[in-house]
Amino acid sequence: MMNKEEVLAKSRAENRNKDVYEIEVLKQANSCGIIAMAVLAVVFFSVQIFVGGGQNWGMWALVFSPCMAASWVKYVKLGRRRELPIAIAYTAIVAVSAGYHIYNLIASPAIL
Repeated sequence: MMNKEEVLAKSRAENRNKDVYEIEVLKQANSCGIIAMAVLAVVFFSVQIFVGGGQNWGMWALVFSPCMAASWVKYVKLGRRRELPIAIAYTAIVAVSAGYHIYNLIASPAIL
C-alpha cells in the first residue's frame, strides 16, 4: 500500500509540465467541438435530403472519424481491450462511407 507522499510524488511525476486545469479545459473544448460538428452535420444532412440532393457519404465519414480516432487512441495508449471492436467498427464505417463518397464523385458525371 502506498502512503500519501508516494501517491503525491507519483502524481507529480505523471503531471510534470502539465496544467491539470488546462488539460480538463482542452478535453471540454474537444467535446464541444465534436458536438458542434455533429449538430452542423445533421443540419447539412437534413437540408440536403429535403432539397433532393440525396446523402453525402463523405460527411458521414467526417462525422464518425473523431469517434474512430478516439477509440484507437484509447485502445493503443490506455490498453483498453474493449475499445478494439469499437475502433474496428468505426473504422469500417468511415472506410465504407469515404469509399462510397469517392466512388460517387468519380462515377457521377461532372456538371459544369
